[in-house]
Amino acid sequence: MEVEKSPKTCKARGMNSSDSQSIKILIVDDEAGVRELLKDALKLAGFETQAANDGMSALTALRNYTPDIMIIDINMPLMDGFELVERLRKNGNSVPVLMLSARADRVDVTRGLTLGADDYVVKPFGLEELVLRLKAILRRSQISGAPNKALMCGPISIDDSTHTVTFDDDFVDLSPTEYRLLQVLIENKNRVLSKSVLLDDVWGITFESESTVVDTYISYLRKKLHRDGFEGIKTKRGVGFVIQEPKK
Repeated sequence: MEVEKSPKTCKARGMNSSDSQSIKILIVDDEAGVRELLKDALKLAGFETQAANDGMSALTALRNYTPDIMIIDINMPLMDGFELVERLRKNGNSVPVLMLSARADRVDVTRGLTLGADDYVVKPFGLEELVLRLKAILRRSQISGAPNKALMCGPISIDDSTHTVTFDDDFVDLSPTEYRLLQVLIENKNRVLSKSVLLDDVWGITFESESTVVDTYISYLRKKLHRDGFEGIKTKRGVGFVIQEPKK
């Protein structure tokens, strides 16, 4: 695997480690050289790391290690990155995931995001880009220092200061991407948002219109939030998606 910057360059470019203290990362890649390079670079950026050489080893490591985020390569023996992410999500593990892809193949990228990954980086990549993407994912999943900002739609409430979602006072466990998607929908409640707008606002990347990533994550939100008579997340065929206040 190639990268565009060495760990020393990564540090020299001003990646302050102060906002990375105590953040734990599990690196999952079958190439020893890649694992060591990432461990060294991320250590310089202030992160704590552990590594696993394939999906099965990663599942074993997770029994005794609770990372704040995972970096998972797609192409690995025994259990590839797709299967690992799928198992994590099916087991109810919502740890943020950044996937490494060997090529900018939309099929691979879309599949990874659909299975539950939060972002992806295409090889070869710059270490600076990797760190920035990790921090962007973590910002979506961690408590911010911003003033309390509560968003509501019917029985659903989002408290952005604590990064929590409740449904009639019951806590709802969402992945960082599910949280961000719900946040964007409620910020624009009763307004239809196109698929391209959601892809840009939530994932920060542009996909062709046939991507099913948004549809998949909308279905995840419905499974968790459509209950007790609430069915406010609507699909406007050919237009986009909207969350609507219940009729009184």
